[in-house]
Amino acid sequence: MKAIIQRVDSAVIDIDDNGIKTREEIGKGLVILLGIYATDTEQNLKTLAERCRGMRIFCDENDKMNLSVNDIGGEVLIVSNFTLCADTSHGKRPSFIAAARPEQAKPLYDKFIEMFKEHTPVKTGVFGADMKINLVNDGPITLVVDG
Repeated sequence: MKAIIQRVDSAVIDIDDNGIKTREEIGKGLVILLGIYATDTEQNLKTLAERCRGMRIFCDENDKMNLSVNDIGGEVLIVSNFTLCADTSHGKRPSFIAAARPEQAKPLYDKFIEMFKEHTPVKTGVFGADMKINLVNDGPITLVVDG
């Protein structure tokens, strides 16, 4: 399991799910792109969710990165992204063989979202839909977190 975490001032996601268009927005918080491998389990998911939720990348009163998204009362936008599981080690065309199939990935993605909702306001993309994300990266702070 792999997550790309971006600290943002704001983010907007436009979703086109088979012609049904929706928009979600967040203010200060995190955008998390989530890639799920075929070998991932619920334990991987729990570990990664806890690490992402507790990541201390927001500044405290001394301008030190010491606070989590929950500490600042921030929001989270979580978007599935199977391309994070790409193997780019050979040639110029990525291989996605290691990515979980939708029937395995979607339940894990949904559970990841639920783990966040227990503690943090969450907006999401739509699994498998075409999405466009516009964000204002704060820092810029972007991290790759493996679970």
